[in-house]
Amino acid sequence: MTAGSPVRLILGFAVPVLAGNLLQQLYNLIDSLIIGRLLGVTALAAVSASGWLDWAVLSIPMGLAQGYAIHAAQCYGGRHYAALKRTAAQSYLLSIGLTVALEIASQLLLRPVLIWMRSPEETILLTERYLRIIYAGLPVVMCLNIFSGFLHALGNSKTPLLALACASSVNIGLDWLFVGPLGLGTNGGAYATVIAQAVSAAICLAAVLKIPELRPQRGDYRPDTGMMKKLMKLGFPIAFQNLIISLGGLVLQGVVNGFGFIFMAGYNAASRLQGLVEISGASLGNAAGTFTGQNYGAGKMDRVRLGLRRSAQICTLLALAVGTVILLLGKPVLSMFIRADADVAGQVLQIGYDFLRVMAAGLPMLYLLFVYRSTLQGLGNTVTPMLSGFVELAMRIGTALLLPKLLGVWGVYLAEIAAWIGAGAFLIAGCYRQLNRHNGVSQVSSFTNG
Repeated sequence: MTAGSPVRLILGFAVPVLAGNLLQQLYNLIDSLIIGRLLGVTALAAVSASGWLDWAVLSIPMGLAQGYAIHAAQCYGGRHYAALKRTAAQSYLLSIGLTVALEIASQLLLRPVLIWMRSPEETILLTERYLRIIYAGLPVVMCLNIFSGFLHALGNSKTPLLALACASSVNIGLDWLFVGPLGLGTNGGAYATVIAQAVSAAICLAAVLKIPELRPQRGDYRPDTGMMKKLMKLGFPIAFQNLIISLGGLVLQGVVNGFGFIFMAGYNAASRLQGLVEISGASLGNAAGTFTGQNYGAGKMDRVRLGLRRSAQICTLLALAVGTVILLLGKPVLSMFIRADADVAGQVLQIGYDFLRVMAAGLPMLYLLFVYRSTLQGLGNTVTPMLSGFVELAMRIGTALLLPKLLGVWGVYLAEIAAWIGAGAFLIAGCYRQLNRHNGVSQVSSFTNG
């Protein structure tokens, strides 16, 4: 990505990422659709309520792997291949201990957190059982994110797309089998998800093993404290940022639960579509981050600035297009998840659509947030994005606790948008401050000493 048209390169990278994310969201949505249709509104509400708790734990390995990938992209852009191999080896060593610790903590804290969130009696046991299975798949999630992250860092977004396509097929087939004929209930959806992730991880691993620059030698596995510190310096703020954002989401989910089962079911049904709504911006942000990392490693700051401008322009147009689609098709899509014979189907559907309409209005800022955050991370600055997580936390919690007293349920809908606006403004200002510190050349520290 260090030569050629930035628009062509960014879009060429982003389109396979977008397709992969679409497939991932597809099997998440089909999981919800099968559960909602076969098991009813209560089961759908239980699985949907797991969203923020799912993200709170699984986003930690995602964040760490993203930090590893930032360093890998900088090494690759600067042609520091020996350092790239050591980066891979030290990433694997770090991840083993971190995954074990996270697995233990997540299983121990799950029940107390569900109680703290005021989970309804109708759903709490179903949600707990579902998440225990998802958390058991943490080692698979860590492997998947590390392998796909390294492939993205080297500019390969097609293999992760293939992996997700295969995983989607496996997940959809197993969802129907486990929830339907085998009668495993909501647990069946969790089992299908973990197995599908394992398939995806195996495909990405096979691709990584074929790349000489990502095949460490025995000496690369010798613990290197300097390299480990650098990887943690990059990865930990991203993981912590995700955890902070999740905390705000958990508080918001507690507020949602307090409005009763019907409101919870409608709000959470719309939340299951949120990932689908976000993916265009997230994919473009991913591409912008890789573009920035490689060009920063190569010392081409003019291309970094040009790439950022083009990415911001593209994401704004995308946000407007996606928002229009939401307004036109939101209600028909939501209705697919809710059994028409349910007594509360009409109320649940209207609540979900109201939330989607508010979400559509905030998409331009959300998409810009993705691009500017990824650009900062590509520059090696993961602290400012982490601090933006605190801004997002404050905005989400403050809005969720205060506005419902004035606006009722509409105050809950606005909490998500307020979080995007606060964090987005903070990131945009921080990104331009960071760029102003560079006067034409990158300041990447030596890769040879970690």
